[in-house]
Amino acid sequence: MSDLLWPGDERAGTLFDARSMVEGMVALEAAWSSGLVDHGLAPADAAVTSAELEALVTAADLDGLALAAEGGGNPVIPLLHVLRTRLVAADRTEAARWLHRGLTSQDVVDTAVVLCCATALRRLEIEFSSQVDALTALADAHRGTLMVGRTLTQHAVPTTFGAKAAGWLAGVVDARATAVFAHSVLPVQLGGAAGTLAGTVELARLRGVRDPVRTTVALTDEVAAALGLQASPPWHTSRFPLTRVGDALATATSAFGHIASDVVTLTRPEIREVGEPTAPGRGGSSTMPQKQNPVLAVLVRRAVITNPGLAATLHTAAGLANDERPDGAWHAEWATLRDLARRTVVAAAHTTELVRGLRVDAAGMVARARAADGLLAERDAVHALLDEPAPTAPGSDDPSSYLGVIDPIVDRRITP
Repeated sequence: MSDLLWPGDERAGTLFDARSMVEGMVALEAAWSSGLVDHGLAPADAAVTSAELEALVTAADLDGLALAAEGGGNPVIPLLHVLRTRLVAADRTEAARWLHRGLTSQDVVDTAVVLCCATALRRLEIEFSSQVDALTALADAHRGTLMVGRTLTQHAVPTTFGAKAAGWLAGVVDARATAVFAHSVLPVQLGGAAGTLAGTVELARLRGVRDPVRTTVALTDEVAAALGLQASPPWHTSRFPLTRVGDALATATSAFGHIASDVVTLTRPEIREVGEPTAPGRGGSSTMPQKQNPVLAVLVRRAVITNPGLAATLHTAAGLANDERPDGAWHAEWATLRDLARRTVVAAAHTTELVRGLRVDAAGMVARARAADGLLAERDAVHALLDEPAPTAPGSDDPSSYLGVIDPIVDRRITP
């Protein structure tokens, strides 16, 4: 995929595209049909595989599915029509007849969305690992690289670039932990018409199963395991699994934005203490040939502006999920999660490239810090508090003499 209005979107690849959603939907249908057969609820020739169902839906079908989804408000209804029609044409009448029995459209869409979320979170975890390695190296290499510390845009006290990189690292590590947890608890959605799975229980009863309820619960657990998801009670109107993912994606974006915001400041020509990695065609201007814009950081900050609002939409939808199946709130989640996931993965890729190739002007940082006025004003105020004269020993006017606990801070943040 690519998006003219979201430069770099192709870095997200096929994440959450139409084909990925179809693959997720048929994965649930196949796992459910096999489970019905395994538990004696459907005849043996009703079982289908994901590969078999995927082969029935071609790239040429995707636009038609999208158009037909308007009729019922979701893509499952037209997808089932295509699958059943083609199963019958392939002499798989029983498979067509039993497909989707006991499920509802929300089960299928929600599980497909969750499977796409799992892919997004895996992608993020890979980017996080690269970022942690790069930032750890930066923090360690520059733990003693003196630079001006800035608060509210103004010179404050001395710090080091290693401390700054260690702060970036802390945000990435926290975001990674949030994403890993959200990934670890992604649930399957299996509730049937209104979240009770009554149709499956009734089917088991009619089949003469001794304990229809226990059999139905076992079936849902096995389907979850087959899909690599957590077994879960139905969550048709308890949307916390998706708000949790949204929060993880927004937290990741915030960590990336912290880095990008520092970079756009430090790359200003009047500062120029760091530089983005260069690449052919990157950073230019349509009219000003002298410019080298910090494009990677700019594109990350774009995501920082938009992604929290998308996460907020998920929370709004969760709060408006009424009755036993939501009327519109559920539908608002799909494109929201798609955009949020793709934009976060793109921002992650931009951030990885940025920190791995960041150029640091250590000499310029040190020179600016040593030439700055007032970096030791706090130290002198502390001395005055105790009626002690300001230090006058050789080297006492060097800002590197006033670095507090930077080494322990860096050490704690770069220790795995």
